[in-house]
Amino acid sequence: MRILFLFYFLALPILLFSQKKEIGSLSKNSKYNSSDTIKKSIKKTATIDLYKVITIDNDTTYIDTSLTIQKEYSHNYLRKDIFGLLPFANDGQTYNTLQYSLTDFSPYPEFGFKAKHFNFLEANQIRYYSVATPVTELYFKTTIKKGQSVDAFITLNTSENLNFSIAYKGLRSEGEYLNQLSSTGNFRFTTNYNTKNKRYFAKAHYTFQDILNQENGGITTIENFESEDPNYNNRQRFEVYFNDAKSFLKGKRVFLDHNFRINSKKGDNNLYVTHQFNYENKFFEYNQETVPSTVGSETVYRFGNSFLDSEINDQTRYNKMYNKVGLIYENTTLGTFQFFVDDFRSNYYYNKILIFDNQNTIPSSFSQEINSAGGQYEYRRNKWNGKFLYSRSVTAQSLSNLDTKVQYDLNDEIQLAFQYQNINKLPNNNYNLHQSSFVQYNWSNDFKNEKINTIKANAISPWVDAELQLSVLNDHLYFTDASTAQQKVDQTQIVAPAQYNGTINYLSLKISREFKLGNFALDNTILYQKTEQQDAILNVPEIVTRNTIYYTNYLFKKALFLQTGISLNYFSSYYANEYNPVVGEFFVQNEKQIGNHPNLDFFINAKIQRTRIYFKAEHFNSALMGNNFYASPNNPSRDFTIRFGLIWNFFN
Repeated sequence: MRILFLFYFLALPILLFSQKKEIGSLSKNSKYNSSDTIKKSIKKTATIDLYKVITIDNDTTYIDTSLTIQKEYSHNYLRKDIFGLLPFANDGQTYNTLQYSLTDFSPYPEFGFKAKHFNFLEANQIRYYSVATPVTELYFKTTIKKGQSVDAFITLNTSENLNFSIAYKGLRSEGEYLNQLSSTGNFRFTTNYNTKNKRYFAKAHYTFQDILNQENGGITTIENFESEDPNYNNRQRFEVYFNDAKSFLKGKRVFLDHNFRINSKKGDNNLYVTHQFNYENKFFEYNQETVPSTVGSETVYRFGNSFLDSEINDQTRYNKMYNKVGLIYENTTLGTFQFFVDDFRSNYYYNKILIFDNQNTIPSSFSQEINSAGGQYEYRRNKWNGKFLYSRSVTAQSLSNLDTKVQYDLNDEIQLAFQYQNINKLPNNNYNLHQSSFVQYNWSNDFKNEKINTIKANAISPWVDAELQLSVLNDHLYFTDASTAQQKVDQTQIVAPAQYNGTINYLSLKISREFKLGNFALDNTILYQKTEQQDAILNVPEIVTRNTIYYTNYLFKKALFLQTGISLNYFSSYYANEYNPVVGEFFVQNEKQIGNHPNLDFFINAKIQRTRIYFKAEHFNSALMGNNFYASPNNPSRDFTIRFGLIWNFFN
């Protein structure tokens, strides 16, 4: 990390000065004299629309340096609004999912270990840029006890047609409890290019990401936490299940998406050839040096019997290569028609074959080759915007995806959107195969596909923003607590994959509204959820809410913009999923409820030119309302913590 920051700060002035020299050399070759050119360049100002942020689908926004209440919500480790996610006690750990509708589905099988992927940037989350002048952004925030969280980013255009960006997000946070250190890194490099005649476009990126967490398995004596005994105000005094366990996820990805227009000049009818390439490998490791745990005076084997007496080191490897080739016909009146075929190849593997006397042999690998074909139609005209996608596998695997989206902009303030999606999804790899040194954490399955039907409706207006979702889940895959009654008495936790044969109906309604009166504002977001199922498989809190009252004003002759207020976060009681570090997943439990605890944060933020400064007292009511705040049944959430941070943008 130190080498990267040294390179960054050395390269920044070189890039800035090199651009100034380029301007000077242009003025010498110009037919105007240099003084006239300098005067004209001084008068010329780059507008905000020249600083573009572009998604893989070419949705474009602009670099924003304002200070709004949404910027307050997104000043965190994930750099986004985490409403609906419940963070664990330390930065860089996992999140429990309160809002199930946040879950994204892909018909293709994924690596798994989803609890470790909240900070893992997938290909569709990478952003590309086009800027008039070099732009730098520095993000900083203090963490829990010792450590820091930083995100350094720079982007520049070497010409109007070619952009590069490089970024690194790093975190190190010690945490309040024993064996809770987090250390993560996300390196990103992107390029965005098009020819001068706008005939060829390309976006590419390279990422290297690693996420290391010490895993303590939660505290062993919940009663000591809830008793509010002052002897435990120092959280290091709590006994935890593991003092030397850790998990590690890392991955590399090379990605390219490009297209070429066959006709030389763009007209009313255009024909394009497209290609997308994605190569990625991932590695997950669970390491536990000492197998038995000490709970009081008892010895506990938390994950059951193991083949090794010490030095558990489970390793899972995965790689995939994805190619998609398509042909696009574009008509300015009718819209855009695309036809494509793709090739998906993956390998999920271990270094041995396991043979048991009383169960099936556990193979060493699980490989897949899937070919699909499909079409997409996109229509953009006047106030209407629609996209219709259908793809289906042509190989032996059963896989399909139907996705329909329609959006209507009534005016600049009112927008209506509707989506229907039907997915026939292959199981993630770790449902079908897993190997471990823990005896009961080995399995080889052949689960059926998940069938997911979802209807979404969104409305944005000056009066209220509303999101409605209805999902019907069949053959739902999940992890369950497979411990026997005696194992639960012995505090042994056995987790296994399972498939629900029934139907799960899920409904969510989220409503947001902000009220303003002078310099004061009240921002409200309320989520209502309901499930209908024969067994308690998909558990969600019925109510999740965030309410923020805040004050904003300009001070010191408008040199400083102030934002200060209090946020309330709350969710109703429910049987929250528990986290298991061996499989890097949450599993369903129906023994302990969490929730029904208001969480109050006080914040003071300020903006001076392009610098935004953040100060927050998180969960300042923790000592006043009892120790009943949890991120999962065995893991308390955050205590009162004072945090400081800033975001600093530079435009040359």
